[in-house]
Amino acid sequence: MQRTAAKTRSHVLRVAGELFYRKGIRATGVDLVAAEADVAPTTLYRLFSSKDGLVSAYVERTHQDFEEVVEAVTETAGPDPRDQILAIFDAVFAQVSSEQYRGCPMLMALAEFPDADLPAHRSAVAAKTWFREIMGELTDRLGADDPGEVADHLTLVFEGLHASGQSLGPQGPARRARSLVELILSAAAPRPGTP
Repeated sequence: MQRTAAKTRSHVLRVAGELFYRKGIRATGVDLVAAEADVAPTTLYRLFSSKDGLVSAYVERTHQDFEEVVEAVTETAGPDPRDQILAIFDAVFAQVSSEQYRGCPMLMALAEFPDADLPAHRSAVAAKTWFREIMGELTDRLGADDPGEVADHLTLVFEGLHASGQSLGPQGPARRARSLVELILSAAAPRPGTP
């Protein structure tokens, strides 16, 4: 069955993403992506124009997938921003606990593409900025005196959860992320009726 261009692009992007995440972006050649996706290299270049274009699309798609996770868990958590923040960290810990976890895809992209002018680098920074902004919105709704400061604290926990999960596994310090988030939230905006 013939795939549409959009379906072929999505398929190639999924295959590339799995390879980039498992083997590393620079270590994965376009020919391998094309072979694993069962498309001709010319088709791949027609869809993405260059490896940089493919990598940038991968970073953007990975971030979009994470945005969808955040949207789903915050919706399920209900309207309380405290519960939504905890749900986000629970979801991230679930990712870190996965046997497939190799590290934060955005941090991995930034490590492989340190040049701030490259599209993959810019997309990864945009993803990190988005998370910080989401934390700011939620801590503002929480009623924190300084939502930006609390958002920065939560962002540091988020980054530490990823880094510690990558280096020491989910049973290392990463397992304490939720309790640290709870402490930060309690200090920033105590629940009504608590001393």
